[in-house]
Amino acid sequence: SALNIKNVLRDASLISIAGIGMVMVILLGEIDLSVGSVQAAAGIVAVAVLNDQESIYLALGAALLTGGLIGLINGLLVTKAGINSLIATLGMMAILRGSAMVSTQAVSIQGKVSGFVEIGTGYFASIPIPVIVVFILFIVFYYLLHYSTFGRYLYAIGGNPQASRLAGLSVDRTKILVFVIAGMLGALSAFILASRLNSGQPNAGLGFELQVIAAVILGGVSLTGGVGSLAG
Repeated sequence: SALNIKNVLRDASLISIAGIGMVMVILLGEIDLSVGSVQAAAGIVAVAVLNDQESIYLALGAALLTGGLIGLINGLLVTKAGINSLIATLGMMAILRGSAMVSTQAVSIQGKVSGFVEIGTGYFASIPIPVIVVFILFIVFYYLLHYSTFGRYLYAIGGNPQASRLAGLSVDRTKILVFVIAGMLGALSAFILASRLNSGQPNAGLGFELQVIAAVILGGVSLTGGVGSLAG
């Protein structure tokens, strides 16, 4: 039915939003296992700020800031500390999940602002709002990846980081930026999920990272980096 198709698209939108960031991370030859725990941590922060400030915009800003900070830490661990991204983000996944459980005492935080739930469950011209968000993000990042200098640098670094460094490209800065973007997109996905549930859940996103990574790989992005596209 039409309603079922809309519900499937709404569910897929969460994976798609986080998947856009994961595409860029994997194109660099890296991986981010913390995206599932970001859904829990950023969702809790968003609902906490929402209830305290009674502002959906501040809640969104807090969620994006949380995701960006997590991505920044991941990027610094990978580039400056020289830790393999699999290990660094696996550790971050455990830290975030534990922090979410401890900070909420393993109990969900209910949203108390009317209208918040509309972001995740509402429609615009009978199209689910999260699907529209995915469409806009796809256009923006498709252009960045395939028609901008940043995109060319990203593919070059993923294909051969040593040659890219010798050619004068800022490999570390690009990787850090990509991890930050991926963190913010994961946090946006978390914000929409929190809106759908009208709550911040410490167990949100369990196994979500595997769904996102699987979607990206099935779309043709190579785990070795440098090959693949957002369209796939």
